[in-house]
Amino acid sequence: MTADGLRKKYLEFFVSKGHAVIPGASLIPEHDPSVLFTTAGMHPLVPFLLGEKHPAGKRITNIQKCVRTDDIDEVGDFIHHTFFEMMGSWSLGDYFKKEIIEWSYEFMTSSQWLGLEPQNLGVSVFEGDSDAPVDQEAYEAWRALGIPEKRIAKLPKKANWWGPAGITGPCGPDTEMFYWTGDDSAVPVEFDPEDVRWVEIGNDVFMQYNKTAQGSYELLEQKNVDVGWGLDRMLAVTNGYYDDYKTEQFAPIIEEIERLSGKVYQSTQQEDDYAIRVIADHIRAAAFLLAEKLEPSNTEQGYILRRLIRRAVRYGRQIGIKDVFLGTLADVVAKKYGQVYPELRDSFDFIQERIAREEEKFGKTLGKGLIEANKIKEQNLAAGLESGHVTGAQASTLYQSYGFPKEMIKEEFSDFDEEEFEKELKKHQELSRAGSGQKFKGGLADHSEQTTKYHTATHLLQAALRQILGKHVRQMGSNITAERMRFDFSHPGDITYDQIKAVEALVNEKIKKDLPVQKQEMSNKEADQSGVLSVPRVVYGALVSVYSVTDGDIVFSKEKCGGPHVSRTRELGEFKIVKLESIGQGIKRIKAVLV
Repeated sequence: MTADGLRKKYLEFFVSKGHAVIPGASLIPEHDPSVLFTTAGMHPLVPFLLGEKHPAGKRITNIQKCVRTDDIDEVGDFIHHTFFEMMGSWSLGDYFKKEIIEWSYEFMTSSQWLGLEPQNLGVSVFEGDSDAPVDQEAYEAWRALGIPEKRIAKLPKKANWWGPAGITGPCGPDTEMFYWTGDDSAVPVEFDPEDVRWVEIGNDVFMQYNKTAQGSYELLEQKNVDVGWGLDRMLAVTNGYYDDYKTEQFAPIIEEIERLSGKVYQSTQQEDDYAIRVIADHIRAAAFLLAEKLEPSNTEQGYILRRLIRRAVRYGRQIGIKDVFLGTLADVVAKKYGQVYPELRDSFDFIQERIAREEEKFGKTLGKGLIEANKIKEQNLAAGLESGHVTGAQASTLYQSYGFPKEMIKEEFSDFDEEEFEKELKKHQELSRAGSGQKFKGGLADHSEQTTKYHTATHLLQAALRQILGKHVRQMGSNITAERMRFDFSHPGDITYDQIKAVEALVNEKIKKDLPVQKQEMSNKEADQSGVLSVPRVVYGALVSVYSVTDGDIVFSKEKCGGPHVSRTRELGEFKIVKLESIGQGIKRIKAVLV
């Protein structure tokens, strides 16, 4: 089984079950402030999971690029990845548990599809608690398919419950599918989810409840199914591997790492193999993020990109790669994935330039780390201590601020308290996760009344900018919370104070006129031919929703969008621009509020 073959089979299977294939979305979410990246196929579908009609119907499927970074430090084992492809399908208020469980089993075990061994399967279902009962419907569906009782684990919310993303919202139980990757002649009679040889390959989520502000769980009117299968893991399982990095998805990248380092990948838990997996994972993720024209920086998405590049460099040094090397690996990624994801080839020069610049900059940082290490030694000598002594706090600073791998710290300091170092490191990671936790939570974005207003305000703002500054203005990204909106747009020159005030005044003029916000469904081709605005990087389906704001006979704003929006502009209140800044060459950012 090849990756191309698996993608094709998955989509063909769900098309045979009446699903429409929709395109995947950008890795950078346009309307979801709850996450830094698209972490699941459901993110671009938020409005439709909440009840809005999808142009493609109630049954849809796709392959979605995803990036998850909340457990970045776990990458290096056999099954975790930063970037991955999620094979997904959805029922928007149509079929429910029995159908999808039967189809999941058919896709996994039928010789027409994946042909996996039924006796190697284990599944889990929600065990029930004071909020919701045991998921007996899912349990009985698996039993009816012949899964033995000992192969069905009933697990608590922590393991088999999805959502809500915030304090309130849609949520529900899920059922997860596992496959035995150990010795085929020794498959256990009982499924043990704690045994790492049972690898999760798929997940069917049943959105059937809404958690209220009072903490109770109410049944939803529209019950949805959200299916997710990780392509890397499924590809490994279908080829008989326990290690995802043995598949053809990673093979050419690892071969190049072997050539550069002189090491041979053995698919073990040893340090060199661990380092090779980290480098292969991180360069793949970095290349895909750079293909989105994301810039390495010290904040939000850019910080994650920078961290991935720097970790790859660190581990490259660990296995003996002394020269600049990530550009060479990025070239391998582009060649491997460019046919399926042409943005890697289209952005090749950008990817190479940014990686080279970041790798060179980090090389200098490592040099500064050596200076810092020497300072610690001098301070020790001045204090009458052994120069080779380093405290856990000092080692943590070298690791976090200067990118020193633990192995380099060991080389520099003979008296290194690893236990104290790990405690300091854990403390730092907990603080970091606490500060950015909301950004890493997958799930449904905040679609409150206020955020809905801000969605509509971005349309009015873009129309006003194009009228005041020129038709070259195009939205390059946006971020919306309940408190404010952020809007990035293309504009090469300076913007004067008078121009900003004119934009603000024009938006408020359209708000005060109480103009209707109208929705229309049309083909994507028809929308393009009629001049409807779209967002760069966003891939649209064959049918799209178009929102228009018309002032008399004049169309003020007309954009493709997944919503949600207000019905009339007066609902927005007063629009105020609070900040204008330049965030890159030819890119400006406006922050604004509604009061």
